[in-house]
Amino acid sequence: MIDRYQSIGLFIDGGYYAKINEALEESMSLNINVSRLMAFIKEEIAKIGGCNASECHITESHYFRGRYRVNDANSKHLLYSERKFEDSLIENDVVFHYKHLREVQKGNNITVIEKGVDVWFALEAYELATIRKFDFVVLITGDADHEMLVKKLKALKIHTVLLTWDVSDDDSTSTARLLKDEACTHLEIDKIISENKELLKTLCRTV
Repeated sequence: MIDRYQSIGLFIDGGYYAKINEALEESMSLNINVSRLMAFIKEEIAKIGGCNASECHITESHYFRGRYRVNDANSKHLLYSERKFEDSLIENDVVFHYKHLREVQKGNNITVIEKGVDVWFALEAYELATIRKFDFVVLITGDADHEMLVKKLKALKIHTVLLTWDVSDDDSTSTARLLKDEACTHLEIDKIISENKELLKTLCRTV
């Protein structure tokens, strides 16, 4: 039997991923299990590619996020949770990319600015796609800014999969329409779970 090796590049928008986790924790006291999510992705790619999950391999996985400098993270009691999450990324060979967050005081309000992460996400995904020549690229994001990235990946003849999870009733985890329309395949985990309730237990762990 010929091995139909399918190479997958996985790119995770950390801000979007964090909002999903926050919504899951708030509503169901759950968090995403990274290794199980990756196994789910390989199974779904196998269905798309008409092959076995054992033939699908995530050869590159990258996570992009803005984060606080160490003193700020410590004062906000975030260091432990950040390190714990990073451990799960390391255990699953996910490369993390960080840029520092900035807080700007505007009147009585403090605005957190995450600058340059989306651009870095897009550039890294496109550059690695041209070098590694993935069969599939999976983007975990809901940001309309990545519409052009999807177009560029498709121009490379790479099957681009958008994976989203609309957990909350507000707009924090909603997906931009232009991004949905542009992707070759859109995997909506919330809709898949509505048809298979056991999947939620498979993908998540109790906090």
